[in-house]
Amino acid sequence: MARRGDQARRLRSPALRPPVVREFSAGGLVARRIRGAWTVCLAGRRIHPGSDLVWILPKGHVEEGESMEETALREVREETGLVAEIAGRLGDVTYWYARREPDGAPVRIFKRVRFFLLLYRGGRFADRDDEMDDVRWFSLDRAEPMLAYANERMLMAKARELLADLA
Repeated sequence: MARRGDQARRLRSPALRPPVVREFSAGGLVARRIRGAWTVCLAGRRIHPGSDLVWILPKGHVEEGESMEETALREVREETGLVAEIAGRLGDVTYWYARREPDGAPVRIFKRVRFFLLLYRGGRFADRDDEMDDVRWFSLDRAEPMLAYANERMLMAKARELLADLA
């Protein structure tokens, strides 16, 4: 008599897995000195209408022909209204997520986001697009716990090192 577990092993075909798509994005942490102290810009978004803001670093997809650096500067300008220049590389974040294509087919996404430390050079929050619900300056100490994702909080340690060298 076959055991139940043996029957499961005799399936004729393996389970089908959705295809994997690779996505690349870039973004940045904008910093500026105010009265001798570093402040950084975070973007807030509501995941669901009426929910609390989720604070993140601005980022977006790399467009064809764009470098990661160009993407980071463009996305920060679009999402925050700020103009900045690159001071250094903070690091890469990778993660998986799933979505459905317009035809309903499932797809797995492997995403890599390259983040840069950016120095504020101008611009106004009022000049941003409507992708984010809010954009604010925070002290370094306050910004780190505000970030919703652990991998972005870890990038703050690198930002602190780079900013200490610029002080």
